[in-house]
Amino acid sequence: MRTLVIGTGNKHKVQEIAPLLGGLNVNLRAAGEFGPFNPVEDGNTLEENALIKARAAYQMSHEWSISDDTGLEIDALNGRPGIYAARYAGEGCSFEDNIYKVLREMKGVPIKKRTAKFACVIALCIPGQKAQTFRGECKGWIRTDRRGNGGFGYDPIFVISGLEKTFAELTTEEKNTISHRAIATKKCRDALAALLK
Repeated sequence: MRTLVIGTGNKHKVQEIAPLLGGLNVNLRAAGEFGPFNPVEDGNTLEENALIKARAAYQMSHEWSISDDTGLEIDALNGRPGIYAARYAGEGCSFEDNIYKVLREMKGVPIKKRTAKFACVIALCIPGQKAQTFRGECKGWIRTDRRGNGGFGYDPIFVISGLEKTFAELTTEEKNTISHRAIATKKCRDALAALLK
């Protein structure tokens, strides 16, 4: 069985990614199991930051490694928070701090102008091969208040286009069929399946 290291310290991501990679002959491990995992994410794009983390996980573990980076691009905020989604309200901020800042900045913006998209990029590092990246996107809009008790991050205020539910109102199974991370992970899973043959 091949060890696959996930370059993250975020337990939510490991929990979300694990079911999406089901059926692959891999043993998932977090990069944090090999030592402190705090790579500096100083890239300018999701692709660059995902690669920084996947390469750091590989250097620590010397195993096949993947990592993702996720961003939320809100049109009314000129694409912010973008790659800074996790730390939009400042270093050490909570999910609630980030939501509060977004809602405050968007006060008075009409529903039709609250369009947004979530994007996720997964990077894959394998010895002797060029690193690969896989992108998934999910379009929607930002509510004026929170709705739903599931998920994490901006899930309670992001409404999925065509579904008219927030990510926080979906079950994990539902989220794993339509989310930006699900789309990117499926592309990565297909590549992994081919490599594992």
